[in-house]
Amino acid sequence: MSFSICGTGMYVPVHTVTNEDLSALVETDDEWITTRVGVRERHIAVTETTAYMATEAARAALENSGISAQELDLILCATVSADSISPSLACMVQKGIGAHCMAFDINAACAAFLFLLDTAAGYFAGGRVKNVLIVGAERMSRIVDWEDRSTCVIFGDGAGAAVLCEGDGYRDAVFCVRGGDDVIRIPCFEGKSPFYRGVSEKPYIHMMGQETFKYAVNAMSADIQTLLERNDLKIEDIRMIVPHQANSRIIDAAARRASIPREKFYVNIDRFGNTSSASIPIALDALNRSGMLQSGDRLILCAFGGGLANAACLITWP
Repeated sequence: MSFSICGTGMYVPVHTVTNEDLSALVETDDEWITTRVGVRERHIAVTETTAYMATEAARAALENSGISAQELDLILCATVSADSISPSLACMVQKGIGAHCMAFDINAACAAFLFLLDTAAGYFAGGRVKNVLIVGAERMSRIVDWEDRSTCVIFGDGAGAAVLCEGDGYRDAVFCVRGGDDVIRIPCFEGKSPFYRGVSEKPYIHMMGQETFKYAVNAMSADIQTLLERNDLKIEDIRMIVPHQANSRIIDAAARRASIPREKFYVNIDRFGNTSSASIPIALDALNRSGMLQSGDRLILCAFGGGLANAACLITWP
C-alpha cells in the first residue's frame, strides 16, 4: 500500500525583503545576488514563529484535501529552525489544528521533506494510517548571520504542507547520507556550563559555497538519472521536476549535467529564497493551485543539503 498527495498548503510571512533592502545591511547589490543565487526577494518573519507558519500551512493543506484534523492518523514535521527543542514542531502543529494523533519531527535539513514522505510510506505500507499530514517549516532568518553576505542573501522563511491519503502515487525513491559537518553545519548554542572547554561557534549557518555547489549538482543529477533508469522512463515521461530551491545556478548546472531541458525544472527561488525543508512543499502547493498539474502526471522531487543528505522520489499526481 502506498499513498497519494490529496492536498497541499503553504504559508509565508507578509513582510518581504528585497535585494535592495539587503544592500543596506551588507556589501551587496541586486545584480550580485540574482547572478550568483537567483533570489530577488524573500519573506522574512517579523512576528511569526516557526510553529505559527507550520500550523497555517497545515490548515491550508487540510482545507485543500477535504480531510479534517480529527481524521489524521499521524503528523510528521521537519525543521532546522524550531522555536524550541521541546516540544517538537509536530506537537505544536497538532495542538494548533486540533488533531489527536501521534506527532513527531524529523531532522534532515533541506532534504527533510522527502524523508517525511518516505517515513509516511512505511506507515502506509504497514496499514497503520489512512491520512497523514507532513509539514516542512523554517524560520531561517533566526539562524542566518546577517553580517555574512554569502549566506544572508540566500535564505527566506516559510512553511509548506501536504496531506497524504491512501493511494498509489508514491512510486520510488532514492536516498543517500554522507555524514559530516565539513561542508554545511549549524552549531547549537553552547550554553553556560562552567565545565565545558570545547570550541564554541556562533549558532548560525556555516556553509562552504563551492563544495556545496559541487555536491548538490552531482547529487541531484545522479538521483534523477537513477529514478529514470530504475523505472524505465525517459525525461519526456516526466511532467516536471521539483527541486529544492537552493540556488538557481545549481539547478541550471544539474540540468546540463543530466542533459535535461531547463524548462522541465520548476523554479520559484526568485520569490521565496531558500526555505530549506519548506521549499519543495511550497513549490508543490504553487503548482497544485496554479492548475499546472493534471491527474496522472509524473513528478520527480529532488533535494540536497546538510547531513550531507540528498534524496529524490518519483510520484504520480492523483
